[in-house]
Amino acid sequence: MTWPMILVMFFNFLVGLADIYVAGFIGPEIQAIVGFVGELYFFIIIVANAISIGTVAIVSRAVGAGKFRDALSAAKQSLLFGIACAFLLTVAGIILKNYIIDIAGFSGSTRQVALDFFVIFVFALAPNYIVIISNAIFRAGGEVRLTLIAMFIVSVINIALNFLFVFGLFSFEGFGYRGIALATAAAMSAGMFICFFLFRQSRWKNIFSGTWSITSDLVKRIFVLSWPAALIYISWNSGNILIYNILSRLQDESITAMASLTNGLRIEAIIYLPVFALNMAASVLTGQNLGANSPERAEKLGWKISLSGVAFVSLIALPIFIWAGTITSPIAKNQMVLTETVRYLRITMLSEPFMAISVILGGCLMGAGDTKGAMFVILGTLWVIRIPLAYILSVVYGYGAVGVWIAMVTSMFFQGIAMTYRFRSGYWKTLRP
Repeated sequence: MTWPMILVMFFNFLVGLADIYVAGFIGPEIQAIVGFVGELYFFIIIVANAISIGTVAIVSRAVGAGKFRDALSAAKQSLLFGIACAFLLTVAGIILKNYIIDIAGFSGSTRQVALDFFVIFVFALAPNYIVIISNAIFRAGGEVRLTLIAMFIVSVINIALNFLFVFGLFSFEGFGYRGIALATAAAMSAGMFICFFLFRQSRWKNIFSGTWSITSDLVKRIFVLSWPAALIYISWNSGNILIYNILSRLQDESITAMASLTNGLRIEAIIYLPVFALNMAASVLTGQNLGANSPERAEKLGWKISLSGVAFVSLIALPIFIWAGTITSPIAKNQMVLTETVRYLRITMLSEPFMAISVILGGCLMGAGDTKGAMFVILGTLWVIRIPLAYILSVVYGYGAVGVWIAMVTSMFFQGIAMTYRFRSGYWKTLRP
């Protein structure tokens, strides 16, 4: 269940890296716009990611119960619901595009570039939503290799078209900076048809048969499961922005601190990839076992997966802690940034086991339909501990960037403990999403 998802996330990482790499040949302002519009796009696809969590919880439980007809109906309705949401967001994005781009403060020709990017991304929303929800359906049915196939092809297309659409080939001159956004839109459109083809080759081959309709009951169930997940995504992203804002208040130290955080997060992505893959596997397996009326087996699997994740992450975190300087030096050219990035990594590596158990057990809770429980834990530790403590330690008491790093580690420690307590309580076993 896990290794295909690790590869999927790695492919996504490569696509993002290719976007920035190609943009770097055009100019730093294009890199800045790609990063900013990427953050905007993240907010727009939060709805699809949230719907996918609700879809996994409902469909995996039906699959586990042997009620495939119910699973098929839920899958079809999830796709329809996602398409309807994508259509509404596309219309809203086109109408409000100027106001949204003005948030970044771009002006002149730079503003027009950002606007072009955003409009192209908005028109690619529907295919993107279909790809995200289709992959959730594949996972819920235990067919994660179909997700791997789909996303591998999408990633290859996206990376290849990045270079072709931007720089051209032979007599084709390319589209310049617009090629980066057009490559994403074309890859997602291709991904949509790839998912349709994979549906026909899998247990979901009848998904296009019969009537297509949405029942208010299923929409309500998906909404109840999805809105806490959406709030988690929004809050976590907003929290990261606030952390950068706090670091920006450190006067002469601010640029070094923000660069160190950026570098540190990129290196930590090595650890996040397997952990979030385990999160998705745990979510599906929990839902399927609850559907099969085996809550005790679901709990045992949750503990086994989470403890395996802790052990795996600890093995990765230890060499990063020891050789932090060697690992960081290729991306941190400035000596001050290098020193601070090493300090960031050595402090945050101490919390990685707690991060692993929190993320994986959080996946179990979401697969069981206890999305509110996961939301309370993550939002509570984020807004009650991490953000206030980071400000107090760094700005009020003058510990600078180290104060922020300590706050991040402290909040993750409590998040791991709280998520463990929520899972151990067994409340999730009684839910019927």
